[in-house]
This record gives sequence, structure tokens and C-alpha cells, in this order.
Amino acid sequence: MAARNYKAIISYDGTRYYGWEHQPGKETIQGKLEGVLSRLAGSEVEILGAGRTDAGVHAKGMCANFVLDTDLEDEALKDYMNRYLPDDIAVIGLKTTSDRFHARYLATGKTYQYTIYQGKEKPVFDRKYVWVIPERLHVEKMQKAAEYLQGNHDFASFCKAAGKNKSTVRNVDRIDIRKRGDYLLLTFHGDGFLRNMVRILTGTLVAVGKEEITPEDVQVLLASADRRKAPATAPAQGLCLLQVDYD
Repeated sequence: MAARNYKAIISYDGTRYYGWEHQPGKETIQGKLEGVLSRLAGSEVEILGAGRTDAGVHAKGMCANFVLDTDLEDEALKDYMNRYLPDDIAVIGLKTTSDRFHARYLATGKTYQYTIYQGKEKPVFDRKYVWVIPERLHVEKMQKAAEYLQGNHDFASFCKAAGKNKSTVRNVDRIDIRKRGDYLLLTFHGDGFLRNMVRILTGTLVAVGKEEITPEDVQVLLASADRRKAPATAPAQGLCLLQVDYD
């Protein structure tokens, strides 16, 4: 049987991994997936993700593709992968797709969600998935600041050093901030995000919520295109990639 291109939707708890992408001598999501596929194929198989989540970041809907020559039907291949993957990584969808499909280059948008916990008691069972902030944040001011961040902007102030010739312009069309009990959910949708961008945006919005800076200061930060002027990066564990969009 000829090799086929597969599209996979992957869910993972990133707590114990050094991110998606290969790193020498370290456990990564990509490495675990390729290990299982290469075992089946008897040779090295490369899996290409829609993005490169940081160490400690989670995903409910990472999309990836890989080329494999196998007699297994789609559902049987999915079952095989889940049988040999560790318990904190799961393939939740898998299907044969067009040879032209590329998970990264054809992605048209991504949705991330950042979860903050505000409460008197420690969230023991959620501690790996939230940023615990003792004080109550001023949500209305955060929402005002989020309005300034929405749209097509140069986000150089809100990313970890981009490549020399890499554009830092992105379109973020939605930042939704809402309370759910003691939890504060920040949902970001855009055509793409730079390295650490969602975490730096979150850190900035939290600084507004703590009234360390004003919503209007965010406009100044955007215009400065200087990462050194923006607040600290939010911790990795509160961030989760929810979905990747394709036309």
C-alpha cells in the first residue's frame, strides 16, 4: 500500500514535557508521537504540528499531520497510537487526508485559553492548569485593555525575540475575558501567535487587573514595539491550545 498523509487531532497535558518540538535529550510531545509511529513503521516517521507549544503548555486540539505506509484503517491506527502513547497524550481524531495538507502552513487561525484561579482555598486538583492569583482582579479594566489589543497590530512588545526577518504583525480578532466562579477565563483567537505571545498578553492584562498599569498604557506598549516595556510573562501551566482552524 502506498504511503498516505494523515491528519491527527491531539490532546495532551504538557506538565512534564519540554514543549511540542524536539529538544535534544528532553521529552517532548513530538518526540513521543514519532516514537510510536516509528515503532509501527520500522523506520523514522516525522509528525508536523500546527504550532510549537512551550514547555508546560497544554492542548485539547493540537492538529498535526504525518505520512505513513500502513495497512491499518484510520480507526485502527488511532487505537494503535493511543495504546502505546503515555496517559497524558491522546489522539482524539485521525483521518486520511489530502497529500497537500500541511498542519502548520495551511492553518488559518488558532484559539487559546488561559485560566486564572482567584480564591481563598488552593485549587489542589487544578494546580497544574491554572495561574493562582490571590487578589481579585479588576475584570472591567482588563476587558477595556483587551479592546486595545484586538485587531491587526505589530505585537513585537508581546513576544519572545522573533527571528531577524520574521514579521511580528498578527491579527487577533477576539480576546474574551469572563468569570466562572473563582476562575477567570481569557480566550484568544487570531490568525497566528508569536512565541510566548499569549502568555505575555495575559501577563499584561493581569497587570491591568491589578491596577499596576492602566488600559490606556497598553496602547503605549503596542506602539513601543519593545518587549522590555511589557509586563512579565504569565506561567505556562495556565495556557491551553483549544483549536486550530483550516479553510
